[in-house]
Amino acid sequence: MKGHLILENGMIFEGKLFGAVDKTVVGEVVFNTSMTGYQEILTDPSYFGQMITFTYPLIGNYGINVEDVESQGIKARAIIIKEPAKLPNNYRCEMPLSYYLKQNNVIGLKGIDTRALTKVLRDVGTMKGIITQKSLTQKEIRERFSKFSNKTAVDEVTTPTTYELLPEGESKYHLAVWDFGVKQNILRSLLERGCKLTVISKSSTIEDIRALNSDALFLSNGPGDPEDLPEIAKIVRELSNEIPIVGICLGHQILSWAFDGNTKKLKFGHRGGNHPVKDIRKDRVFMTSQNHGYVVDKVPECMEVTHYNVNDKSIEGMTHKTLPIMSVQYHPEASPGPRDSLYIFDEFLKVVEGGRCAK
Repeated sequence: MKGHLILENGMIFEGKLFGAVDKTVVGEVVFNTSMTGYQEILTDPSYFGQMITFTYPLIGNYGINVEDVESQGIKARAIIIKEPAKLPNNYRCEMPLSYYLKQNNVIGLKGIDTRALTKVLRDVGTMKGIITQKSLTQKEIRERFSKFSNKTAVDEVTTPTTYELLPEGESKYHLAVWDFGVKQNILRSLLERGCKLTVISKSSTIEDIRALNSDALFLSNGPGDPEDLPEIAKIVRELSNEIPIVGICLGHQILSWAFDGNTKKLKFGHRGGNHPVKDIRKDRVFMTSQNHGYVVDKVPECMEVTHYNVNDKSIEGMTHKTLPIMSVQYHPEASPGPRDSLYIFDEFLKVVEGGRCAK
């Protein structure tokens, strides 16, 4: 079935629809440069409201399995690819990509030059897009673009209820995980290090968090603009003198706002598994997995920069000068991507231990 992608700047890319084809969707068109890991990418809650363009030309070659997911189902709005694998081949394959899209009611567009589309996004910047089989009028296109908003994205992906996860063996630490769209491998990485986790909803109050009496507060990754979460930043600021705080991605950006810093939107974001980040303290560059459209612009005076992106010098990590607080912009848990930065979780727990001993 023929379909097309309509961009905000008026450009149209024609291709064929697959997956859940009987729908019209609008979202933010972004690109990811990873060559593998499409299943983890599609199920990453940070992609809520976005249409993912894969620059690698063949997607789906090893199929889909029920284990390599980062949340319950696909969170991306749509997938845009050059070519789907016709015969996926892997001993863990349980279904083809097209079936997985249908199962999750997600539309796909195939058969377009995704690298040409990526060049447009790099030149013009991230744009809204519409994927449809219909012939829309200019008025209908404008109306669909104007109605699209991702301001409530975190509300759509956070856990509705509090739940606990226990590590194998004895618990060394108890962390309150504030779920803004947390990835499963972040939780696994903390569990493997002996952490008992209490995962709480975005709607949790400061009283809810205090009542947990946890050893630290973990601020998760998630979708959307951190500036849309002023109430979260306010609570983080109030808790900063009471409990160690660590964060990843959106959590890192929230920490900046909590201490009178700010963030800005990147022209086309960082999304892929090959972004070089320098750890200033170790004087070493690590290849990292990234997925974000916003970065810390103004570093709070109370914070010290610990990591930066080698490509564009954007801030990739911070630590508080006096309090047990630390964050990174990239994804040390990978899934997908290089696992060079798993040591960051050990760094997090050193911060937690230091803060706990200081009480």
